[in-house]
Amino acid sequence: MTRSTRERIIDEALRLFAERGYSATSVAEIEAASGLSPGAGGLYRHFKSKYEVLAAAINEHATRTRSQVAGSLAELNTMEASADLEERLSHLCRAGLAKVREESELTRVFFRDLSQFPELVAVVREGLLQPMFDAIVTWFQAQPEYNDAKVDWTGIAAVLGGSVVHYRLFQETVGELPGHAEKDQFVAAWVRLAVGLLPSPAPVS
Repeated sequence: MTRSTRERIIDEALRLFAERGYSATSVAEIEAASGLSPGAGGLYRHFKSKYEVLAAAINEHATRTRSQVAGSLAELNTMEASADLEERLSHLCRAGLAKVREESELTRVFFRDLSQFPELVAVVREGLLQPMFDAIVTWFQAQPEYNDAKVDWTGIAAVLGGSVVHYRLFQETVGELPGHAEKDQFVAAWVRLAVGLLPSPAPVS
Protein backbone atom coordinates (compact mmCIF):
# COMPACT_ATOMS: atom_id res chain seq x y z
CA MET A 1 0.00 0.00 0.00
CA THR A 2 1.46 3.34 -1.10
CA ARG A 3 1.90 5.84 1.70
CA SER A 4 0.51 9.32 1.24
CA THR A 5 2.87 12.30 1.47
CA ARG A 6 1.45 13.10 4.89
CA GLU A 7 2.13 9.54 6.11
CA ARG A 8 5.67 9.65 4.72
CA ILE A 9 6.34 12.91 6.54
CA ILE A 10 5.09 11.49 9.84
CA ASP A 11 6.99 8.20 9.49
CA GLU A 12 10.26 9.78 8.40
CA ALA A 13 10.05 12.55 10.99
CA LEU A 14 9.57 10.04 13.80
CA ARG A 15 12.50 7.99 12.51
CA LEU A 16 14.74 11.08 12.41
CA PHE A 17 13.56 12.29 15.82
CA ALA A 18 14.42 8.84 17.22
CA GLU A 19 17.86 8.82 15.59
CA ARG A 20 18.93 12.43 16.12
CA GLY A 21 16.54 14.06 18.54
CA TYR A 22 13.71 16.49 17.92
CA SER A 23 15.76 19.68 18.24
CA ALA A 24 18.58 18.38 16.05
CA THR A 25 16.25 17.48 13.17
CA SER A 26 15.41 20.24 10.71
CA VAL A 27 12.29 20.61 8.60
CA ALA A 28 14.49 20.41 5.48
CA GLU A 29 15.86 17.03 6.63
CA ILE A 30 12.33 15.72 7.17
CA GLU A 31 11.37 16.94 3.70
CA ALA A 32 14.39 15.27 2.10
CA ALA A 33 13.72 11.96 3.89
CA SER A 34 10.07 12.15 2.79
CA GLY A 35 10.95 12.55 -0.88
CA LEU A 36 10.20 16.29 -0.97
CA SER A 37 12.54 19.05 -2.10
CA PRO A 38 14.43 20.04 1.05
CA GLY A 39 13.83 23.63 2.06
CA ALA A 40 11.07 24.17 -0.49
CA GLY A 41 8.31 24.21 2.11
CA GLY A 42 6.55 21.01 1.06
CA LEU A 43 6.07 19.97 4.69
CA TYR A 44 4.07 23.11 5.37
CA ARG A 45 1.40 22.05 2.89
CA HIS A 46 0.47 19.33 5.38
CA PHE A 47 1.59 20.67 8.78
CA LYS A 48 1.97 24.10 10.31
CA SER A 49 5.22 23.28 12.10
CA LYS A 50 7.70 20.59 13.07
CA TYR A 51 5.91 20.32 16.41
CA GLU A 52 2.64 19.58 14.62
CA VAL A 53 4.35 16.66 12.84
CA LEU A 54 5.52 15.26 16.19
CA ALA A 55 2.08 15.69 17.74
CA ALA A 56 0.43 14.02 14.74
CA ALA A 57 2.81 11.07 14.97
CA ILE A 58 2.08 10.51 18.64
CA ASN A 59 -1.68 10.96 18.29
CA GLU A 60 -1.84 8.58 15.33
CA HIS A 61 0.19 5.96 17.20
CA ALA A 62 -2.24 6.31 20.11
CA THR A 63 -5.23 5.86 17.82
CA ARG A 64 -3.63 2.81 16.21
CA THR A 65 -2.84 1.35 19.62
CA ARG A 66 -6.47 1.48 20.73
CA SER A 67 -7.46 -0.36 17.55
CA GLN A 68 -4.68 -2.94 17.96
CA VAL A 69 -5.59 -3.60 21.58
CA ALA A 70 -9.23 -4.19 20.63
CA GLY A 71 -8.11 -6.49 17.81
CA SER A 72 -5.75 -8.44 20.06
CA LEU A 73 -8.47 -8.96 22.67
CA ALA A 74 -10.86 -10.18 19.97
CA GLU A 75 -8.20 -12.58 18.65
CA LEU A 76 -7.47 -13.87 22.14
CA ASN A 77 -11.17 -14.41 22.75
CA THR A 78 -11.35 -16.71 19.71
CA MET A 79 -8.57 -18.87 21.22
CA GLU A 80 -10.46 -19.72 24.38
CA ALA A 81 -12.18 -22.86 23.15
CA SER A 82 -9.12 -24.35 21.48
CA ALA A 83 -6.19 -23.28 23.66
CA ASP A 84 -5.27 -24.11 27.23
CA LEU A 85 -4.67 -21.30 29.71
CA GLU A 86 -0.88 -21.32 29.45
CA GLU A 87 -1.06 -20.99 25.67
CA ARG A 88 -3.47 -18.07 25.99
CA LEU A 89 -1.24 -16.38 28.56
CA SER A 90 1.81 -16.85 26.35
CA HIS A 91 -0.03 -15.28 23.42
CA LEU A 92 -1.06 -12.33 25.59
CA CYS A 93 2.50 -11.74 26.78
CA ARG A 94 4.01 -12.04 23.30
CA ALA A 95 1.42 -9.63 21.88
CA GLY A 96 2.43 -7.09 24.50
CA LEU A 97 6.14 -7.52 23.78
CA ALA A 98 5.52 -7.13 20.05
CA LYS A 99 3.53 -3.94 20.62
CA VAL A 100 6.22 -2.34 22.78
CA ARG A 101 8.88 -3.33 20.24
CA GLU A 102 6.78 -1.82 17.44
CA GLU A 103 6.92 1.50 19.29
CA SER A 104 10.73 1.55 19.62
CA GLU A 105 11.14 4.82 17.70
CA LEU A 106 8.46 6.54 19.73
CA THR A 107 10.08 5.18 22.91
CA ARG A 108 13.40 6.83 22.06
CA VAL A 109 11.64 10.11 21.28
CA PHE A 110 9.68 9.86 24.52
CA PHE A 111 12.76 9.55 26.71
CA ARG A 112 14.88 12.06 24.83
CA ASP A 113 12.45 14.83 23.96
CA LEU A 114 8.93 14.62 25.37
CA SER A 115 9.65 16.06 28.82
CA GLN A 116 9.41 19.47 27.13
CA PHE A 117 5.92 18.62 25.82
CA PRO A 118 3.79 17.49 28.81
CA GLU A 119 0.66 17.46 26.66
CA LEU A 120 2.24 14.80 24.45
CA VAL A 121 3.41 12.81 27.47
CA ALA A 122 -0.27 12.69 28.46
CA VAL A 123 -1.17 11.30 25.03
CA VAL A 124 1.43 8.53 25.39
CA ARG A 125 0.25 7.74 28.90
CA GLU A 126 -3.47 7.69 28.12
CA GLY A 127 -3.34 6.55 24.50
CA LEU A 128 -0.56 3.96 24.43
CA LEU A 129 0.23 2.76 27.95
CA GLN A 130 -3.10 2.83 29.76
CA PRO A 131 -4.96 0.87 27.04
CA MET A 132 -2.47 -1.97 27.50
CA PHE A 133 -2.99 -2.07 31.27
CA ASP A 134 -6.76 -1.87 30.80
CA ALA A 135 -6.63 -4.72 28.28
CA ILE A 136 -4.82 -6.97 30.77
CA VAL A 137 -7.52 -6.31 33.38
CA THR A 138 -10.27 -6.96 30.82
CA TRP A 139 -8.64 -10.17 29.63
CA PHE A 140 -8.06 -11.72 33.04
CA GLN A 141 -11.57 -10.86 34.21
CA ALA A 142 -12.96 -12.63 31.12
CA GLN A 143 -11.11 -15.91 31.72
CA PRO A 144 -13.28 -18.51 33.48
CA GLU A 145 -10.25 -19.99 35.26
CA TYR A 146 -9.84 -16.75 37.22
CA ASN A 147 -13.52 -16.27 38.13
CA ASP A 148 -12.95 -17.05 41.79
CA ALA A 149 -9.53 -15.43 42.13
CA LYS A 150 -9.59 -12.84 44.89
CA VAL A 151 -7.01 -10.44 43.46
CA ASP A 152 -6.70 -6.75 42.61
CA TRP A 153 -6.60 -6.96 38.82
CA THR A 154 -5.56 -3.32 38.43
CA GLY A 155 -2.53 -3.97 40.63
CA ILE A 156 -1.78 -7.23 38.84
CA ALA A 157 -1.97 -5.45 35.46
CA ALA A 158 0.51 -2.86 36.72
CA VAL A 159 2.96 -5.64 37.62
CA LEU A 160 2.47 -7.92 34.61
CA GLY A 161 2.02 -5.12 32.07
CA GLY A 162 4.83 -3.12 33.62
CA SER A 163 7.23 -6.06 33.29
CA VAL A 164 6.41 -6.37 29.57
CA VAL A 165 7.03 -2.66 29.01
CA HIS A 166 10.21 -2.78 31.10
CA TYR A 167 11.61 -5.79 29.21
CA ARG A 168 11.61 -3.88 25.93
CA LEU A 169 12.51 -0.48 27.39
CA PHE A 170 15.53 -1.98 29.15
CA GLN A 171 16.64 -3.43 25.83
CA GLU A 172 16.17 -0.07 24.10
CA THR A 173 17.93 2.05 26.72
CA VAL A 174 20.63 -0.27 28.07
CA GLY A 175 21.26 -2.31 24.95
CA GLU A 176 20.98 -5.67 26.71
CA LEU A 177 18.19 -7.96 27.81
CA PRO A 178 17.23 -7.48 31.48
CA GLY A 179 19.04 -10.12 33.52
CA HIS A 180 20.22 -11.56 30.17
CA ALA A 181 16.90 -13.41 30.02
CA GLU A 182 15.97 -14.38 26.45
CA LYS A 183 12.45 -13.65 25.28
CA ASP A 184 11.28 -17.25 25.62
CA GLN A 185 12.61 -17.34 29.19
CA PHE A 186 10.80 -14.10 30.00
CA VAL A 187 7.51 -15.33 28.50
CA ALA A 188 7.74 -18.67 30.36
CA ALA A 189 8.38 -16.86 33.67
CA TRP A 190 5.55 -14.39 32.99
CA VAL A 191 3.14 -17.25 32.28
CA ARG A 192 4.22 -19.12 35.42
CA LEU A 193 3.59 -16.04 37.57
CA ALA A 194 0.17 -15.51 35.98
CA VAL A 195 -0.78 -19.16 36.50
CA GLY A 196 0.12 -18.66 40.16
CA LEU A 197 -2.84 -16.28 40.42
CA LEU A 198 -5.32 -19.11 39.91
CA PRO A 199 -7.57 -19.67 42.91
CA SER A 200 -6.48 -22.53 45.15
CA PRO A 201 -8.73 -25.57 44.99
CA ALA A 202 -11.07 -25.95 47.92
CA PRO A 203 -9.68 -28.33 50.57
CA VAL A 204 -11.14 -31.82 50.52
CA SER A 205 -13.28 -32.31 53.61
